[in-house]
Amino acid sequence: MPKITPFLWFDTQAEEAMNLYASIFKDSKILSINRAQGRVMSVLFELEGQQFMALNAGPMYKFSEAVSFFVGCETQAEIDELWAKLTADGGAPGRCGWLKDKFGLSWQVVPTALTGMLGDKDGAKSGRVVNVMMQMDKLDLARLQQAYDGE
Repeated sequence: MPKITPFLWFDTQAEEAMNLYASIFKDSKILSINRAQGRVMSVLFELEGQQFMALNAGPMYKFSEAVSFFVGCETQAEIDELWAKLTADGGAPGRCGWLKDKFGLSWQVVPTALTGMLGDKDGAKSGRVVNVMMQMDKLDLARLQQAYDGE
């Protein structure tokens, strides 16, 4: 196991969440399901090379935007697909590429090109990108590129 593994607290949906995430991300593995008294207690899974643990521990704690998972996407098609799958069945869009899945877990679905646009030394370029991005829920790579190019 890696030295640092995200650990997710669920009420009773750890296995359901694991199965959903494993169905969404192409490079995924279900590593283990631990049961006690016939119920799932914890699960271990891997998404795109990152291991996660999830625990069924009751309703005391809820997810918040204070922690989110950043997913870098190469194409608009990848953004669109992940956005649709992660917001399905009760998930909710947020601003600037953020969303919550049906379990309330926050994700950022972001084009990898955005880092370079926002980090450009030309403040006018990066400023235009920020202004356009702040008006978006799901990020539109073409519109961000147009803003960056000054179109």
